[in-house]
Amino acid sequence: MFLGTTSEGPVRGRRVVVTGVGVVACCGIGVDAFWDGLLGPAPEGEHRVAGFDATAWFGPKEARRVDRYTQFSVAAAHMARDDAGELTPDPDRAGVIFATGVGGLESLEEQSVVFQQKGPNRISPFLIPMMMPNAGAATVSMRAGWHGPCETITTACAAGTHAVGAAARLVAGGRCDVVVGGGSEAAMTPLGIAAFTNMTALSSEGVSRPFDARRDGFIVAEGAAALVLEDLDHARRRGARIYAEVVGAASTADAHHITAPAPGGSGAATCMELALADAELAPEAVGHINAHGTSTPLNDLAEAQAIAKVFGTPGPPVTSIKGVTGHALGGAGAIEAVSVVLSIDRELIPPTAGYGEPDPEIPLDVVHGGPRSWEPAPVLSNSFGFGGHNGCLVIAPVRD
Repeated sequence: MFLGTTSEGPVRGRRVVVTGVGVVACCGIGVDAFWDGLLGPAPEGEHRVAGFDATAWFGPKEARRVDRYTQFSVAAAHMARDDAGELTPDPDRAGVIFATGVGGLESLEEQSVVFQQKGPNRISPFLIPMMMPNAGAATVSMRAGWHGPCETITTACAAGTHAVGAAARLVAGGRCDVVVGGGSEAAMTPLGIAAFTNMTALSSEGVSRPFDARRDGFIVAEGAAALVLEDLDHARRRGARIYAEVVGAASTADAHHITAPAPGGSGAATCMELALADAELAPEAVGHINAHGTSTPLNDLAEAQAIAKVFGTPGPPVTSIKGVTGHALGGAGAIEAVSVVLSIDRELIPPTAGYGEPDPEIPLDVVHGGPRSWEPAPVLSNSFGFGGHNGCLVIAPVRD
């Protein structure tokens, strides 16, 4: 159902479709392994990406000169480009928008130890390019040989969603024919984990329970994902496989607190409404919500209140894949965008792992216990970050 004419929005203009996806996550590397992981039990213990071999994408010497988050960025983008098939756009009309919340923390932390123990002369000459947040996007761009916009978004846990929205905007506005949008994070260092622990953001039980009455914090994770976003006509001319279409995006700020959400989820609700307006969709047209759902008491409640404000209760089926993936910070929104695309493509909504005891203050239709079959429809994907950053995407099946 369309609402009629609205002013130009973030992705208004040429139609933007997803023609390739790639993912590196703790529940699986590559699309099929990732999807199987989403439908299975949550990993136990730390949510690191096990079995990741950087030399599959870098030579041994080069791999030592790039941070783990850049390695993830390149791997996810490479898989997405491979998935997109023969992709040879005009290099001047192809770009990269990638996100991270922290950047090369692992390299910075390791070299800080070197500095303290061995002195400044022993610091790696590659430290700056290893730690800088834009290294992921830059390396992806160089690997592809694309000369269009190459930018990095660092809006905390909303960054991955903002990156996909900004990438779609470049295609919709006619600046680019193809853009790789995504996000990456590898901040599971001793310092990073200690910092999250001491601010009491992490689950004391080591279990992610999005929207559950027993939730007590998130599980920090690492990972990356990338999507090839392409002008619909460009994709059709080359006979590309088309997964889905990005039909709306929005961004707002709570302007409330550096870590806590605005009361009642007011900023999040506005962001959802703007994304739907950009997509020219009424709330009842949305068939599924991919929630931010970090498993923290305040954030899950605020998001649920925002969903109820926009959609009523119980509203569309809601899933948070963070019950399986944990929270990959700046990479989370991109990982979740890939899960949305696969949910449309495979006609299944993944369950919310860890959910078992409903919270009476959260009267949502939380998908749990197993995947749910559905007739694919537009999906709203939410991401909210420290600093009050809100990002929403609307991804839909392609309709002629």
